[in-house]
Amino acid sequence: MPVDPSQLSFGRRASYFASNLVLQGIIRGIGLIPYHLRVPTMGWVLRTAAPWVGFHKRIRSNLALTCPDLSQEDVTKLCHQVSDNIGRVVAELYAAKPFLERAWRAPVTGPGLQALEAARAANRPVILVTGHFGNYDAARANLIRRGFTMGALYRRMANPYFNTHYVNAIEQTGKPMFEQGKRGMMEMVRHLKTGGIIAIVADLHAHGGTEIDFFGKPAVTSIVPAELALKYDAAMIPVYAIRQDNGLDFEIILQDEIPQTDAVTMTTTVNQQLESLVRQHMGQWFWVHRRWKPYVPLPKTAKSPKT
Repeated sequence: MPVDPSQLSFGRRASYFASNLVLQGIIRGIGLIPYHLRVPTMGWVLRTAAPWVGFHKRIRSNLALTCPDLSQEDVTKLCHQVSDNIGRVVAELYAAKPFLERAWRAPVTGPGLQALEAARAANRPVILVTGHFGNYDAARANLIRRGFTMGALYRRMANPYFNTHYVNAIEQTGKPMFEQGKRGMMEMVRHLKTGGIIAIVADLHAHGGTEIDFFGKPAVTSIVPAELALKYDAAMIPVYAIRQDNGLDFEIILQDEIPQTDAVTMTTTVNQQLESLVRQHMGQWFWVHRRWKPYVPLPKTAKSPKT
């Protein structure tokens, strides 16, 4: 993905610039609304736009592949819930202090907290794996507030204009941030070698990854987090932030440390545990991602949106 807009064609540069202006205008406009209203408002905005930007088609395709027994009524409901949650995440990403204060107050449950504390006491490296579920940044903010200084791996956005303010926003939660790529990986490994903690969002289609089942279908998955855990004897602990019924607060869950066996087995366990959590909160996972890319074709553009 290009770092500098000058590397793009004029048409693509103009398109990215225009779409970024629109997005920034929405974000700044929403930012004028008090936080407790801003977050649900942004949820409504994206929920309303979702059929037009292709979200519903992608969600329906993914659900048809993995959950074919769902009724059309349930699928439609999930289309709205998923879009609403993503809109809330966008509002929270740019909210800074009001969001961080909510995340800091979130209760932390699960056996992984004890494992994390034990690793810190022993100066042992830790790899926290999470997914596009709830708002994963709430978990990072909460643990940093508790004194667990950590770095995080992120994927550069295709739109270079958007990427600039996106990185500035996520850095408000904590630093260092490591950009996915050769240089970022080297920096992340150095951090890990010193007994540091890193956080990786591990539920995207990964080029060059391994096919591991997720919701009963092969999903190309990176086994790099598990390989790093094995190589550097790091504790590998899944962590997730579940959005609560009021739509504003969270519960942070730290699952059991993944036993060190082999990279595929460890990653399979992560997938299975995330799937179990998603099945309990189906509307909180980002079903818009092309998680099963080889198996779900890109939806054709329709003349009118399907809601």
